[in-house]
Amino acid sequence: MQIKLTGIAAALLASSMLVSAASAETVRWARAADATTLDPHAQNLGTNHTFNHHIYETLLIRDLEGNLIPRLATDWYLKDGDDTVWVFELREGVTFHNGNDFTAEDVVFSLNRARSENSNMRQLHADIADVRAVDDYTVEVQMNGPSPLYPNNVTNTFIMDQDWSEEHDVVEVQNYSAGEDNYAVRNTNGTGPYKLVSREADVESVLEYYEGWWGETPEVTEVVYLPIAEAATRVAALLSGEVDIVQDVPVQDVERLSSSDGFKIVTGPENRTIYFGYKMTDEPLASSNITDANPFADTRVLEAMSLAVDRNAIQQVVMRGQSIPTCVNVPPFVNGWTEELDACPPTDLDHARELMAEAGYADGFSVTLDTPNDRYVNDEAIAQAVVGMLGQIGIDATLASRPIAQHAEIILNNETDFYLLGWGVPTFDSAYNFNDLVHTKGEEYGDYNIGLYSNPELDEKIEQLGTMTDLEARDALIAEIWAQVQEDHVFLPIHNQVLAYAMRDDITLPVHPENQPSMTSVTFE
Repeated sequence: MQIKLTGIAAALLASSMLVSAASAETVRWARAADATTLDPHAQNLGTNHTFNHHIYETLLIRDLEGNLIPRLATDWYLKDGDDTVWVFELREGVTFHNGNDFTAEDVVFSLNRARSENSNMRQLHADIADVRAVDDYTVEVQMNGPSPLYPNNVTNTFIMDQDWSEEHDVVEVQNYSAGEDNYAVRNTNGTGPYKLVSREADVESVLEYYEGWWGETPEVTEVVYLPIAEAATRVAALLSGEVDIVQDVPVQDVERLSSSDGFKIVTGPENRTIYFGYKMTDEPLASSNITDANPFADTRVLEAMSLAVDRNAIQQVVMRGQSIPTCVNVPPFVNGWTEELDACPPTDLDHARELMAEAGYADGFSVTLDTPNDRYVNDEAIAQAVVGMLGQIGIDATLASRPIAQHAEIILNNETDFYLLGWGVPTFDSAYNFNDLVHTKGEEYGDYNIGLYSNPELDEKIEQLGTMTDLEARDALIAEIWAQVQEDHVFLPIHNQVLAYAMRDDITLPVHPENQPSMTSVTFE
């Protein structure tokens, strides 16, 4: 007897078969935004790093507790008798996805590529004088001076195959800011646990387990990566069984998903601060009605803005409790953070208005606020809330909301007057913030100094941090730098982000403090 299934029954049967197959080896992983490029050195962007960590590998990596652990390097130490040279001993028997052997020459090539002109990773390697291969599995990194914390800087610097790079003309890093393209933007060849099988940017990418990987075989052997910008659509896809894991869970859905049969939520603090920045040069703002001055160049205006923003209200109403308010642009994970820096004065609209009047802006001013809408938890909603709060002291901010790919292009080209950004600190040290966000923008530092803040005296102190061996004196200098940054109101911090991952209840995926979950760590019940 032949049984004919109705359309609904057939769909349900197909769905159950998909879920069964998924639990065996395939994970369909959804998040709000795609990687903007696969060239591993083109952008220092978390979404790119998270995706690329599955394909490429770094010398070292951080575990779930934030500890530095081996990856392609099995050991690292200062050279005997010379504290300006870091030695990395490399893992033997590793191959790239195309079968090429991994050797020290690939590390030399990759570190030099990562510190080249177009690389958005170069500030991490600004203190390097030379990189050399001692033998096939030993690399020496000659620093400009003692650099005791340099290994912290390599956790997101991916190692590429030199031969493959030369063959496909990608020796030069993609100039992302200039809109350039290259073969490595959409094609990969790493040593990581998964190789790229197919990719349709902003739609779907498929990764397949690389049988030649040196590590322990993961339970997940196929990853289907699905960028889904709309929050409601991501959640609906999880509930319907179309996806298995949602990395970016909307705060308004955390409680509902926690109590839904068949699903669970895992939460944890992220090593990331959400903040606002502004153009701090003397030139008038392009988007403002003030044509003879820049209001953001006056620290009284910046202090007024901070006093007008109610961070607790944002935590309770916008973030539904899923954030930790802060007044310093560095999370508690990081060396240099203190409770004193973190503390916020009470919201005070009266004093804020007085400061605006003292600065000559009693009637306020207009400006455009640029925000991503698919990168951070409730990023657009945070920006909308701040627009309303600033309106109470006369600042009329017009919100311009874009996907992160477009937002990144605008901010990296310094084409914004006022912007929202999030900043994680993979080195777990304040120098990472200073090098990228505070130092005057130039060839080696200040890539994300979007507001073009400049303080030459502070620049000298920041550059000293890279080669200081007296860690107590170094910490004191970090405190000095933060004190000046706070006094100048270089940033308008809002909160430290709290992460929530949602998944089927038979899946376990721990929250990573860098928000870099690895599908190799997924287990099935």
